[in-house]
Parts: sequence; structure tokens; C-alpha cells
Amino acid sequence: MAIQPIDLQTLFTQMEKVGKTLGAQREGYAIQQALQGAQMERKTEEHIQSVNKPQDTGEGVDKAGDRREQKHEQAKGEKKAREGDEGAEAEIESALVIRDLSLGRTIDISL
Repeated sequence: MAIQPIDLQTLFTQMEKVGKTLGAQREGYAIQQALQGAQMERKTEEHIQSVNKPQDTGEGVDKAGDRREQKHEQAKGEKKAREGDEGAEAEIESALVIRDLSLGRTIDISL
């Protein structure tokens, strides 16, 4: 499909409008970005200047002691689970291995 001269004439007259529209869009993006940056800066400044709530410490020392006890109990449970797994693995390995009592006791030197 070829471009006709009348189409080119129409396109050239509309180029100015297209250029203005694209320029306005670009400026809009820049303005929007600047506004968002200013808003973030203002929020950060307000957060710095404001008085923050203290963190909830809960029950304090008692809570920390409970955590230590939980970790200790968890470690005991993991140790028992590992010992049980190792015992089960040893039983499985011994059941799968066939042992020959005469293996390694005699040397065959015949050719």
C-alpha cells in the first residue's frame, strides 16, 4: 500500500499537534516524579521530627528465659531424632550387606 501525497499533506499538518502532545506528556512525567520525590522527602522529614512509639518489650526478662528453655528443649528433641535416625540407618545397612566370613582370609596364588 503506497502513501498518497494527500496523506503526507495531512500528516505534516498534524505533526505540530503530535509534537506538542508528546512534549506535554514528557513534562507531565517529570512534574509527577518531582512531586512524588517531594512528598517522600516530606514524609521522611516528618518521621524524623516525630516522636516514635517505644517498642513493646512484653514481659522482659521472663520472656527471654522462656525462649532459652524452648531452644534447649528443641535441641534435645533434635538430638533424639538424629539418634533414632542413625540407629534406623545402621539397621537398614546391616540388613542389606551380605557378609562372607571367609572373605579376605585366604590368598589365591594360582595362575
